[in-house]
Amino acid sequence: MRLLIAVIFLACAAAWAMPAFAQDDDAAMLLVAHPAFRDLDYRQTVLLAAPGPNGGHVGVILNRPTRRSLSSLFPEHEPSKKVMDPVHYGGPFSRGALVALIKTDAAPGAGTLQVMKNLYMAFRVNTIDQVIESRPNDARYYVGYVGWRPGELKTEIDRGIWSVLGADLDVVFRKDMEGLWEEMLRQTRRIRAGGEVPYAAAFAGAFSNVIFDPR
Repeated sequence: MRLLIAVIFLACAAAWAMPAFAQDDDAAMLLVAHPAFRDLDYRQTVLLAAPGPNGGHVGVILNRPTRRSLSSLFPEHEPSKKVMDPVHYGGPFSRGALVALIKTDAAPGAGTLQVMKNLYMAFRVNTIDQVIESRPNDARYYVGYVGWRPGELKTEIDRGIWSVLGADLDVVFRKDMEGLWEEMLRQTRRIRAGGEVPYAAAFAGAFSNVIFDPR
């Protein structure tokens, strides 16, 4: 996700506190958007991100449920009517594609990525179809996703764009996503040694007009 960041952000980046949780390049993580991240796709979002097969990362936005059901998107697909949760907006990459996060202890089919223990991300239509037909409510369905080139996510975290928490299956499949960002933000706020202000408040006024462009 290429970010065009205002010069003022780069100039002040060193003054920001480091993320409260260390990043493990081999583990899934929850990403909590900084309050100054004002791009409409990512403002006040919590993402699940995991290492991809190409050395980069892939993920979905967790707290953007839509008002659409899966059956409203695929009215001719009878099994879709069994899915109870709404479809979520996963991110700006391939907005027309369906992606699924599936709770299972084994790969549900081809074209899947193991995100963490008992959680897989599926991209292939045939695999997602099989899940909908056999275990429709053991998955959450997203339109679009988010992707990062190798090293790109680490750079964004180092700049303070995201704070990092350990991935949590209960958070991923939480029924009510309202207030999730605020709760996760509170978890990530820490005061640096030496009495500096929390990173979420640092330079808030200076960045009030900063726009992050993920195009």
